[in-house]
Amino acid sequence: MSLSQYVHEVSTKNPGKTAYHFMGKDTSYAEFEGSVAKFAAALQSMGVEKGDHVAFLLGNTPHFLISLYATMRVGATAVPINPIYTPDEIAYILKDSDAKVVIALDALLPLVEKAHTALPKVAAFVICETAPETVAKIAELPADAKAKVRAFSELIRQPGSLEHAVKVQGDDNAVILYTSGTTGKPKGAMLTHDNLYSNARDVGAYLGVTPEDRVVATLPVFHVFALTVVVNAPLLQGATIILVPRFNPKEVFEAIKSQKATVFAGVPTMFNFMYQFPDAQPADFDSVRLAISGGSAMPVALLHNFEEKFNVRISEGYGLSEASPVTCFNPVDRERKAGSIGTSIINVENKVVDELGEEVPVGEVGELVVRGPNVMKGYYKMPEETQSALRGGWLYTGDLARVDEEGYFYIVDRKKDMIIVGGYNVYPREVEEVLFAHPGVVEAAVVGLPDPNFGEEVHAYVVLKDDALTVEDLRAYCAEHLAKYKVPKHFEVLEELPKNTTGKILRRSLKDQALNK
Repeated sequence: MSLSQYVHEVSTKNPGKTAYHFMGKDTSYAEFEGSVAKFAAALQSMGVEKGDHVAFLLGNTPHFLISLYATMRVGATAVPINPIYTPDEIAYILKDSDAKVVIALDALLPLVEKAHTALPKVAAFVICETAPETVAKIAELPADAKAKVRAFSELIRQPGSLEHAVKVQGDDNAVILYTSGTTGKPKGAMLTHDNLYSNARDVGAYLGVTPEDRVVATLPVFHVFALTVVVNAPLLQGATIILVPRFNPKEVFEAIKSQKATVFAGVPTMFNFMYQFPDAQPADFDSVRLAISGGSAMPVALLHNFEEKFNVRISEGYGLSEASPVTCFNPVDRERKAGSIGTSIINVENKVVDELGEEVPVGEVGELVVRGPNVMKGYYKMPEETQSALRGGWLYTGDLARVDEEGYFYIVDRKKDMIIVGGYNVYPREVEEVLFAHPGVVEAAVVGLPDPNFGEEVHAYVVLKDDALTVEDLRAYCAEHLAKYKVPKHFEVLEELPKNTTGKILRRSLKDQALNK
């Protein structure tokens, strides 16, 4: 069965239990199931069939939950997209993923319209909570797009049932998650129903999630960390999700107190902002039994300071999109080791290997590799990249790590050159491609430098053709083509960039020089 079918069973057993709380309103499992069923029927009526790809431009609202589970219910594949991406980035993913339908909030309509010209294959748009004037506006889309506009709120209110039941196989794709690649173009990790179900089940069991838990979802739910840890795992266990539309320390503290939250998950940046929040009181976390950190490494000092102030234990873990994502977590029933990503979760194996794929001795550094039912099928339409990542039944993460005598893993360094800004991955090549496309730029190199609030910041080095081109011009240009967190915070103009004997730009040299200033 798919996750959607399992949640249907939960709604049958506990119909009155609250599935999620959003903006002051509780929605029961029975009501959630009813909305999923109606929207699944509506998708079928609009021509969505098993195997079709349905893209989401949705944030932390019930629309995402309903759309995701309805899409899985009809056997289609969900393609969640970060709604703060630029039209260029959105257009690339929609086109590469062969999306048939886009489900978006009406507030994001301008992004859909700008991306639309590059999307001849997209046949339908479903706009959530569409106002009449918005319907008129989207009707102006080119006729050859065959755009069908339906208001989400109407679709889930109308009675309806599936035209035909869809049998989903465990190996069928449930979600395609796009993750930045070293080539500069995002890669679509194909996650099957078995992948998502197994990781949600095993994470829930490992962390001891129960129906009594109330889990804060302020992490962006279109991101794989949130998708498994604060959406799928709680729903599978019949717990309650507290949806917080966007991260704001004040609003999160208020939600935790008013809703008596028991589980909070965030990236280190969130913990830092909450720790630094001037009005924060230890009592604000009284109801929380478990705090979870992921997305990037948490500074040990911050971990200890947060735990001491709020009297809560933080369990740090590790994952990647290609593994649905969780592979390791610090256990909740035995020792937590600060600075460690913990031990392998249930049914997942991690090991550290050398360049030949042989396991290295305890304490030695090598590449972290993973295998288990959570590991992706492969990258969508990228057979060579798939073959490189999946070897001999193991997923090669590209991260350097070591393991101690008790099976606790430690990440020594991240994937080469990758930058993590507030939990979001930024690959230098992607930013460099944008800079290289500017007619006034001769060369560009991008590195990540430490940032006290977001972990790292993007720093760009450029060689220019024309002295009249300013840093402000470059920043504005990048803002047109990249999501906000990918735009370099600092630009430095150089006469030339350091290179090796083959002409390859030495990013490491630039970073070392900056760190040693």
